[in-house]
Amino acid sequence: MGLFIDGAIILLYFVAISAIGLTMGRRETNLKDFALGGRQIPWWAVMASIIAAETSAATFLGAPGEGFEKRSLAYVQLTLGVVIGRWVVATVFLKPYYDYKVYTVYDYLAIRFGPKTKRFVSALFLVMRTLASGTRLFIPSLVMVLAWKLFAEQGGQTIKFQPVTTVGPYLVAIITLTVLTAFYTAKGGIKAVIWTDVVQACLMFGSALIAIATLLNHIGGFDALLKAVPAMAKPEGYFVTGFEGAHNLDFWGYLKLIFTGEYTIFSALFGATMMNMAMFGTDQDMVQRMLTAETHQKARKSLLTAAFMDIPIAAVFTFIGILLYVYYQKYPLHLPLDPSGKAINSDIFGSYILNVMPVGIRGLVLAGVFATAMGSLSAALNALATSATNDWYVPALARRGQYSDEKVMAAARGFTVLFAVLMVLVASVFAYMKVKNPDIRIIPVVLGIAGYIVGPMLGVFLLGMFTKNRGSDKGNLIAIAVGLLTTGFLGDLHIKVLDPLGIKITHPEWLPQISFTWFALIGSLTVFLVGVWFKTPEEVLAAAKRKIEDTNSNDDLPPSLRSEGHAPEEAR
Repeated sequence: MGLFIDGAIILLYFVAISAIGLTMGRRETNLKDFALGGRQIPWWAVMASIIAAETSAATFLGAPGEGFEKRSLAYVQLTLGVVIGRWVVATVFLKPYYDYKVYTVYDYLAIRFGPKTKRFVSALFLVMRTLASGTRLFIPSLVMVLAWKLFAEQGGQTIKFQPVTTVGPYLVAIITLTVLTAFYTAKGGIKAVIWTDVVQACLMFGSALIAIATLLNHIGGFDALLKAVPAMAKPEGYFVTGFEGAHNLDFWGYLKLIFTGEYTIFSALFGATMMNMAMFGTDQDMVQRMLTAETHQKARKSLLTAAFMDIPIAAVFTFIGILLYVYYQKYPLHLPLDPSGKAINSDIFGSYILNVMPVGIRGLVLAGVFATAMGSLSAALNALATSATNDWYVPALARRGQYSDEKVMAAARGFTVLFAVLMVLVASVFAYMKVKNPDIRIIPVVLGIAGYIVGPMLGVFLLGMFTKNRGSDKGNLIAIAVGLLTTGFLGDLHIKVLDPLGIKITHPEWLPQISFTWFALIGSLTVFLVGVWFKTPEEVLAAAKRKIEDTNSNDDLPPSLRSEGHAPEEAR
């Protein structure tokens, strides 16, 4: 009976979310509808969509893993940078995007610098978002596979956790979830994404609160928590400076300590600030939903409200991990262990959900896991399809004089399917890595991939936003290349790639190996400092001024079709 109730709840969720997605996006006829929702989405819905997109399954399962590993809320410190970084984006970045009525943020780069910068940064986004979201896509399969083992193989009876040693079950789960999400995303576009995100955000946060209530009940309340984790009654349970335990270090030693720390006050104030500026100012996946608001003021309201909401959300999911540590200390039966006997922190929450939570509540929380996964996946698919269509396909059609809304909509839906397939391939590779190395931490992998690429991307946007005549197509390409190489070298990415191939390289002891939380800062500053040496051509600056007038008279057209009023007849 319990299996039937949980299954019915999950099935009802999938049916409802698909129906909402297909209904809300049923009237899309052009790229403006598909990508921007006609710029008529309420600010509060945009806010909920931002929360759903950024709170992926990586947060739902990864943040508890960080709380379990560190036994503190230090991970939540990064939200300080969340608020600061998004305030800068809301204040500086959003208005130019609305002034030029861009379809993707990379349209701004074409106007400010030229087409080569736009194409290069757009290509970086397509690569980064496919890799990062593909990695995220694997994460809910962890719970789906555990659920299958529990329900199908054990008839709903609780079992001691055993690691999955083959990739096959993960692939089935990954493909199932992707097909369901890609279906309503391809059909409904950004409207489907946002309105399903509203439901998913509520379900996600509600299920997390339910999880906290059940955990507190199982461990014996807050008194049991403080007894098992005394740090929760002290400042070090909430804040980490990065200098704890450091004695007799010289200046260089302290500097190395700062850049190698993941969740310190320094990485929160500087590293996380730049990371959030990059993600919410230059990553089309995050910016696109803001562009659906009617004005930049409403978009700003959505972004800043979501930023402050991130603090309790991060705290809730990290707190779940601390409670799980206490629970497994008391009841170790279902603690997921790798063959060496080490706890697998990416599976600790999933094992608890499936084996310990009461019937009905278990179904709701499982639906919450799927909600976070589908919310971030649908947003990424729509952003990737929009960027590929607007930044690459539409200009190609315009050059041949073959633009039509029918062709563009067919391409946008085709790209949605294409990127869904690519993400499945990426998720499959990560599943193989998980089988080979069960103790892989989720958060560093996902944020590391994103930070490596969005940092250099941010550097180009900083050139455009904070200078009037610096940066050029040629200079930007050089600067981005230098930024990627610098970040990769300081983060030892070259060693991590070559080491499995048997090529051994040693990192110099005197040089700090920077943590993933610093990738965006290092990459963006490098690009800015290199790119500022190149001057923007006068003809590009003059054309940018004319674009404002052209924008006002051709509001509904993609920017590449507004060029000096030479849009194809089909688009007029």
